[in-house]
Amino acid sequence: MEMIDQIRLWSTGSIIAAAAVFMLCERLYPYSEQKLLRDGFGTDLVMYALVQSFLLGMLISYIIGVVDDHTAINRISIVRTQHMWVQFLIFFVAHDLYIYWFHRWQHSNQWLWRIHEAHHSTRDVDWLSGSRSHSIEILINQTIEFLPIVLLASPEIAVAKGTVDAVWGMYIHSNINVRSGWLQYIFNGPEMHRWHHALDDDAHNKNFSTKLAIWDWLFGTAYRPAHEKPRAYGLGINYPSTYLQQHAHAFRRTSQRHRS
Repeated sequence: MEMIDQIRLWSTGSIIAAAAVFMLCERLYPYSEQKLLRDGFGTDLVMYALVQSFLLGMLISYIIGVVDDHTAINRISIVRTQHMWVQFLIFFVAHDLYIYWFHRWQHSNQWLWRIHEAHHSTRDVDWLSGSRSHSIEILINQTIEFLPIVLLASPEIAVAKGTVDAVWGMYIHSNINVRSGWLQYIFNGPEMHRWHHALDDDAHNKNFSTKLAIWDWLFGTAYRPAHEKPRAYGLGINYPSTYLQQHAHAFRRTSQRHRS
């Protein structure tokens, strides 16, 4: 078995193991009382986490392949010649800063909000909630994320970055009562990101960071009350329940703009 195949196998095992750990911790140390099989759990697991992820992975790989075939970008070796950890950190920080600003833009632009609101539609936020994202949103973000990694870095970096993305995404949405102290000023976790999904007015348009919470503190969008919990999550409206309906909802003919 080649090294890259071993890394992919390790990646799959790590993601499955992390999901199991988060589910267990949600039962043992819950942030709030929520059902294990909440409304929409099956749709999020099957249609978003499995089917959509697989199909979009193939499509994004195809797009990257086309770019690779018609450009000479992959001949630029300045990043690829660096140590693996240096390569990883370059893309980790650069993409995290990008996704912070793009995320903020999604909440202020009515058209980008339409492909982002599905992500905010779950009324129970848990380890699986992060998987619910419109396919167009994923197509944009993951193409922007992985195209430069595949073309400019070592092959292992894309697998490692994808693994970290998946595990961290489950973590920040998890229903676990985490108190990370001063680390929350640097690394994002559920104690801040759950507020991003809250309906509370004070939390509106706060906590846009994904992995590095430092962006919220640096750019003035951090919200971390010491002794409060969100009153409710979601969009505050009746939202479609099936995968296809949720996708079609982004293209609805209406002047109504849901809260972003």
